[in-house]
Amino acid sequence: MREQGVLHLEDAAGQTERSQWVLDSPNPPPLWKKLFGYVKETILPHGNNFCFSSKKKTSHGHAASCFKSLFPIFSWIKDYKASKFKDDLLAGLTLASLSIPQSIGYANLAKVGPEYGLYTSVIPPLIYAMMGSSREIAIGPVAVVSMLLSSLVPKVEDPVANPHAYRNLVFTVTFFTGIFQTAFGVFRLGFLVDFLSHAALVGFMAGAAIIIGLQQLKGLLGISHFTSKTDAVSVLASVYKSLHNQIASGEKWNPLNFVLGCSFLIFILITRFIGRRNRKLFWLPAISPLLSVILSTLIVYLSRADKHGVNIIKHVKGGLNPSSLHQLQFHGPHVGQAAKIGLICAVIALTEAIAVGRSFASIKGYHLDGNKEMLSMGFMNIAGSLTSCYVATGSFSRTAVNFSAGCQTAVSNIVMAVTVFLSLELFTRLLYYTPVPILASIILSALPGLIDLSEARYIWKVDKLDFLACIGAFLGVLFATVEIGLLVAVIISFAKILIQSIRPGIEVLGRVPRTEAFCDVTQYPMAISTPGIIVIRISSGSLCFANANFVRERILKWVSQDEDELKETTKGRVQAVILDMTNLMNVDTSGILALEELHKRLLSRGVELAMVNPRWLVIHKLKLAHFVEKIGKEWVFLTVGEAVDACLSSKIAKA
Repeated sequence: MREQGVLHLEDAAGQTERSQWVLDSPNPPPLWKKLFGYVKETILPHGNNFCFSSKKKTSHGHAASCFKSLFPIFSWIKDYKASKFKDDLLAGLTLASLSIPQSIGYANLAKVGPEYGLYTSVIPPLIYAMMGSSREIAIGPVAVVSMLLSSLVPKVEDPVANPHAYRNLVFTVTFFTGIFQTAFGVFRLGFLVDFLSHAALVGFMAGAAIIIGLQQLKGLLGISHFTSKTDAVSVLASVYKSLHNQIASGEKWNPLNFVLGCSFLIFILITRFIGRRNRKLFWLPAISPLLSVILSTLIVYLSRADKHGVNIIKHVKGGLNPSSLHQLQFHGPHVGQAAKIGLICAVIALTEAIAVGRSFASIKGYHLDGNKEMLSMGFMNIAGSLTSCYVATGSFSRTAVNFSAGCQTAVSNIVMAVTVFLSLELFTRLLYYTPVPILASIILSALPGLIDLSEARYIWKVDKLDFLACIGAFLGVLFATVEIGLLVAVIISFAKILIQSIRPGIEVLGRVPRTEAFCDVTQYPMAISTPGIIVIRISSGSLCFANANFVRERILKWVSQDEDELKETTKGRVQAVILDMTNLMNVDTSGILALEELHKRLLSRGVELAMVNPRWLVIHKLKLAHFVEKIGKEWVFLTVGEAVDACLSSKIAKA
């Protein structure tokens, strides 16, 4: 008996000591210090991967470190071998064979001249190759961003009535896109891109792919008058109206555009099928768009099909990218709208590029630095806006080709850019007779990769609210506008966060047999509740104005004797409530008032309130509010087990 008494005294002393650890935890740093630390980490980030380091360096070493951080190519180029160049050369040439026709097609989609798509495949890839951290990503114009520009910019400037003003505004939008992307990287604001969730991006891409496909009916059917709207209903109505008016006016519809476009679309899809069946023929689907351009151009030139109704792209300006510095518009009524469109393009382009880059980086087993990617994307788009390029980003289809072709480094982007430049210098005159339907078929062939049905099914299976954001973005883009689709997706994502904050998880815990663990009795039906004691865990990061009253009322509901749930879980009158605060990271004044009200209501019922493991900031605020003094320091514990044992001892003493 004496030994048991000694052990009991030792356990009590140990429990008191551990409770004191919780109460005597050091005060958290003041707000000004945390803000200063955040700014310091943002502008002067530590580590070897950044320009600035906490270690003392010579000015020369510091400059070299900063230079290599901004231009990673100089870190690995010294170890670059001829064997790697051989792989990168093959990958770059394969990439260029796909990039040239796609760039022309995407420029047509963006409603600018075909040469601007080729310009965008020269300067931005060169800048990215020097500053980017991805080895596989292929830079250039992409379908979704081209569609964004063609849907948003015409609301400000008409590309038909005033093509020069439209083109200048596109360059200005590209400049603002680069500025926003650079700012995201410099100030480590990558979390802003995360507001467009993965589920929302899946829905947005699928909706955009369908809209882009419907818009290609203009080139595929040889329609001259087409709507500037992007929703599916307006596009289909415009197609019907154009064909109906053509028939009503007695004109005979010429099927040559449709036949030519569909024939080469089938050809491209067949080569893709063959390439997937036989991995050794990966180059076949990569060069099939270029082969389609060459063959169709020869067919039109030899048969003079342009005289029989086949639409051709005509003149393509060649040569090196001309300067567009003086074409940027920083004065006038459209600067604000250009900045808004630039912000949208910046977020979409970054989201797509980082998603693509990380996918292939994970396959190769290396880390992709998101902030460096934002910085490199921003610089390349700023440089692009000054050299007649529009918004460039990472392309999934071309990156997949680059990866399949065996690229080793970003040199493949340099090879591609040089090849496109040589084409601009030497071969643009040969593109005069390239038929427009071929560009439509090339764009259509790239769209299936944007629609990920398996991922949509996975989202539906795992998280219904995420699927709601996915379907909201999809329907918004498809039946309204791009802005509405993005807005719906972001609103649903925020609503999901708000619902989780307002209605946090509140779990009744029980001891799992043969362990010291206390778990949710709903998830673990075998967990045993202690009679007369309710152990409650608040599964929320914060107890705040949004959820404090809900938490308080929910706990009081469990305590009420007339609740069936109480009878099932505690099997008798409640004498103590234990709050497990392990998951609670913060509490505000509303949360403290709710705890004080809960304590008063429980005391009026003769029920004690105990707290378990309140975190650093939480216990600091509760001590400042004198809440710890109100409930008593003896009711603060380190573990749930110690709190339950103390409550049982208190019950026995009272009995």
